[in-house]
Amino acid sequence: MTDDVAVARAAAEEESAFSHPPVDPDATAAYGDHPDQVIDFYAPHGTEPTGSASPAPLIVVLHGGAWRAPYDRRHVSPFAAFLARRGFAVANVEYRRGAAEGAAGERAVAGRWPDTFDDVAAAFDALPALVREVLPQADVRRTVATGHSAGGHLALWAAARHLLPAGAPWRTDGPAPLRGVVALAPIADFTVADKLDVCGGAARQLLGGERLFTERRPYADPVLLLPTGIATTLVQGRTDLDVPQAVAESYADAAAKAGEVVGLTLLEGVGHFPLIDPAADACAVVAEEIAQLAW
Repeated sequence: MTDDVAVARAAAEEESAFSHPPVDPDATAAYGDHPDQVIDFYAPHGTEPTGSASPAPLIVVLHGGAWRAPYDRRHVSPFAAFLARRGFAVANVEYRRGAAEGAAGERAVAGRWPDTFDDVAAAFDALPALVREVLPQADVRRTVATGHSAGGHLALWAAARHLLPAGAPWRTDGPAPLRGVVALAPIADFTVADKLDVCGGAARQLLGGERLFTERRPYADPVLLLPTGIATTLVQGRTDLDVPQAVAESYADAAAKAGEVVGLTLLEGVGHFPLIDPAADACAVVAEEIAQLAW
C-alpha cells in the first residue's frame, strides 16, 4: 500500500468513526467538583436486557484523543451505546485534558499533570458507589476497563496503580478489582511512542516536557508497571498510522519478560479508528474480546 493510499484510507476510517451522532447516556454522575469529573452511564439492553435476573458486566470506557481538550467523551458515546446494545453496562469516563489554547497554528497541549491521573484514579475509586446508585443493573464484580489510544494508556495505567512507586498519590494497596483490560491501540510504551512521534509528541507533553519526561515515566508509563496480575488484551490495527503496532508489541514483549502473558490481537487492514466505530467489523471484534474477559 502506497503512502498516499494509506493516508486516504486512514482519513476515511476517521471520518466514518466520527460520523455517528453522540448518544445521550441514561444517567450522568459526578465523581468530583470539576465539570470534567463526570461519568456517563449506559444501561444494558439487547442480549442481556435491563431487568434481567443476571446483572450485566460493567465496562469502563476511557476515550482517546491524545489527552487533548478538543476530544471528549462524546466521540466515543456511539461506541459506549454499541456495547450497551451488546448487553453490557457501560461507564464512559470524562477526565481533565490538556488546555485547548495555544499559539496560532499549534495544536492543543496533551494532558495535565497531575490532573489527568488524579481524575482517572478518582473515577475508578468512586465507581462502585456511583454504580450502585445510578446503574443497579451492573455487576461491579465483573468490571472490565477498556480505552482507545490515549484512553488505552489510561486503562492500562488504572490496572497498574498497585505497582506505582511508593509515595505516588495514586498508588493502591492491591490490584484493581478488574476482571481484565482491553486496550485498543494503546499508547502503552512512552519511549517507543516518543521515538515514533505518536500524536505529535503527546506522551512527552503529558509528562510535562523534555525535562520531566524521564523523571515522571515511572509514575505514568504502563510498560514500566508490569506485571499487573490482571488479564489484559491489546487490540491493534496493523495499518494504524496514529499509534503504530510497534507500540503495542513493545508493551506485550515487556509483559512477557516480566512473566505475564498479554494477549495481542492484530487486525489486518485495520487502522486506528475502526476499533471504536460501530459501523466497522473491527468494533465487533473488540466487543468479543471484552466479552471473553467480562462474562
